[in-house]
Amino acid sequence: MGLDIFRWRHIAALCVFAALSAPAAAFDSHAGYYYPEPQTSEVYISETEIASDASERSRAAFVVGLAAQNAKRGYDPGYHLFAKGGELEKLIIVSTTDGHYDTLYRLRGLLASLTSMARATELFARSNVSHELNFFDFCKLIGFTQVTVTNGKDVAHQVKIR
Repeated sequence: MGLDIFRWRHIAALCVFAALSAPAAAFDSHAGYYYPEPQTSEVYISETEIASDASERSRAAFVVGLAAQNAKRGYDPGYHLFAKGGELEKLIIVSTTDGHYDTLYRLRGLLASLTSMARATELFARSNVSHELNFFDFCKLIGFTQVTVTNGKDVAHQVKIR
């Protein structure tokens, strides 16, 4: 019996050590304000290099360019884009219409559709980037490190870009 108590204490001590030494999840100050805590997440590893002139200004221009394209359409696209974070390194896409982006597949569909929109921005029209890049590659190119997309109610998906 003494041996069993020793084993349990040893196991408990190992569990506490593992919990204390595990890397803590980064605090997300935007969760709970712009979107709910993300239910799903992924890491996208892009072979694209960050552009040497990537800056807060270029990330802001990218978001403004996408918003301008939406404004030219003459109807509400059903979402808004925001660049947030200390250096505008986080892209947030929030649905404004109930039922539109309420599943992971619909959120991914929106992200895929943003690829062609990104290619049409003035920022990329002036650049010499490949037309094979997807939306996350564009995001990395201009220095975004995270993209969060949400239905604005109860579904959120977060992509860390590396």
